[in-house]
Amino acid sequence: MNRVAIVTGSARGIGAAVAGRLLEEGIDVAVLDIDPPAAERAVAGFDRAGGRATAVAVDVSDADSVREAVDEVADRLGPPGILVNNAGVTRDSLVFSLSPADWDLVIDVNLRGTFLMTQAVTEHMAKLGWGRVVNLSSIAAVGNAGQANYSAAKAGIEGLTKTLAMELGPLNVTVNAVAPGYVATEMTAALAAKAGHTAEEHQARVAATIPLRRVGQPKDIAHLVAFLASDHASFVSGQIIHVAGGPVC
Repeated sequence: MNRVAIVTGSARGIGAAVAGRLLEEGIDVAVLDIDPPAAERAVAGFDRAGGRATAVAVDVSDADSVREAVDEVADRLGPPGILVNNAGVTRDSLVFSLSPADWDLVIDVNLRGTFLMTQAVTEHMAKLGWGRVVNLSSIAAVGNAGQANYSAAKAGIEGLTKTLAMELGPLNVTVNAVAPGYVATEMTAALAAKAGHTAEEHQARVAATIPLRRVGQPKDIAHLVAFLASDHASFVSGQIIHVAGGPVC
């Protein structure tokens, strides 16, 4: 039986790169996203030389939506044994002007969504006797001015990752987190525009502060996720791995 992966928030950016990389490994991939047309476009753009791909709509912050999406994946592709919790949003603001609604949205999508998806998918992993959960954190988990909500959510994901690794290890399920630094995506381009810079200008400024003197690309994250989702990483669990072009304090 082919392995089946779910990648949330995979209509674009890092999620799409991860989905495409897993497909190259011959894994069947469900592209889950809150934007169904974008998810369908992502699936249509993948090279079909590897596994099968399908698009499924989901709101990861809604428990019913998550259950329905996971059931749909199981019906279409088979029981999922790989979960990549990538879906995320930002609503940046200093704490003085951060609205409760923006706090709730970021926590709900990034942290609650990771919990709900993992809870639903690990039921299938337990039956399979095998599983891989890879959560997307961020170097912002250690704190970043203007991102109290996002930093709190990502720090929560890192704590959740370590706890789940303890709980799910006896079921032969590994749980790890990947914490990217600056990666060139639509999200970081939007943040640059909000600051009054072009994406290229902002990337150049950030690259000057990175030891490798470049910003990350979605494929940099996708390669590591593919490793963590493989049998080669069978003794790696509960780890937070930074992908930032240099050390993270």
